[in-house]
Amino acid sequence: MDDMKREFSYGNMVTRIIIVNVAVFVVLNLLYLFLWLGNGGDTPSFYLAFKRFFMLPADGWELITHPWSIITHMFLHESFFHILWNMLLMYWFGRIVGDFIGNQRILPLYLLGGLVGAVFFLLSANFLPSIVSGQYALGASAGVMAIIVAAGAIAPDYIMRLLFLGDVKLKYIVAVLIFLDIIAIPAQQNTGGHMAHLGGAVLGFLFVRQLQQGTDLSRPVNNFLDSISDLFGSLFNRNRNRRGPKMAYKNPNAGRGSRPGNSRGDVSSDNKPNSDYQERLDAILDKIKQDGYETLTEEEKEFLFNASKK
Repeated sequence: MDDMKREFSYGNMVTRIIIVNVAVFVVLNLLYLFLWLGNGGDTPSFYLAFKRFFMLPADGWELITHPWSIITHMFLHESFFHILWNMLLMYWFGRIVGDFIGNQRILPLYLLGGLVGAVFFLLSANFLPSIVSGQYALGASAGVMAIIVAAGAIAPDYIMRLLFLGDVKLKYIVAVLIFLDIIAIPAQQNTGGHMAHLGGAVLGFLFVRQLQQGTDLSRPVNNFLDSISDLFGSLFNRNRNRRGPKMAYKNPNAGRGSRPGNSRGDVSSDNKPNSDYQERLDAILDKIKQDGYETLTEEEKEFLFNASKK
C-alpha cells in the first residue's frame, strides 16, 4: 500500500490511471469472492446490482438516474485479461504520448476518449439493437484506444520492437488494432465494446489534429478538474480549521533573498525558458522520431520526463 501511495503521488499520469484501474479491479473481485462464499457458491444478486450501479447502461432512463456511470465505467474491469491488455497498452502507448505532448494531457485524452466511446456505444445500442446485444458497458478500452491512436498520429514513424516481428513502425500497429475492431463487428461478440473502441480512436485522432492546429482540447478538461480539486481542497481545509487554532512557524529568513550556498537559487529564474533547454528538447524528440525511444540514454529519458511535467 505504501508503494502504491508513493507511485501515485510521484509517478506520472499513466501510472496513476493504471493504479486506479487495478485498485478498482482488486476491490471488485474481492467483493465478489466474499459475497460468493457467503451465498453458497452462487453469484448473489446484490453483487450484480452493485456492479451495474457503476456500469454504463444503454437504457436512457437508467443513464439519467445513474449519470456518474459515464465516468465510473472507464475504470471498471471484471475479467483479468480485460484489464491486463488494457493496462499494458496504456503503459506502452501512454509513455509515448506523455513524452511527446506532455503528461498533463494524458488524463483529459483518456477521459475524452472514454466519453466519445460511451456516445458510440449508446448510439449503436439504441439504433442498431439487432447487432448490439449488450446492455451495459465497462472498461477502459475506449480511453486506451484514444491514447493508442493519439500516439500513432503524433509519431507515425516511431519504432516499436515487437516479439517475433522485430522493429515495426507505430502507424502500422495502430492500423492493425483499428482493423481488428472493425472486422470484429460482424461477429456480434461485444459489438458495443468494439463500437466504443472506434469512438475512442476517432477522439484520439481529432485530439492530436486539433492540438497541431493550436486548439488544446485538454485545457477545458484540466480547468474543470482543477476547479473540482480546489472545491474539495477548500472544504477539507475548512473542516480542518474548525478543529481549533494551531501554532504556525514563520521562517525568520523569509523575504531576505536567497542565502549564500543555496543550491536552489532564485525560483523565478528556474522557470524562465532558455534556448539551450529548447534545443536539447528538440534534439531528443528528433532522436526518438528517427531511432526510437529505447535508444535514449537514462539521462535523456529523465530530462524528457521532467520536461513533460512542465
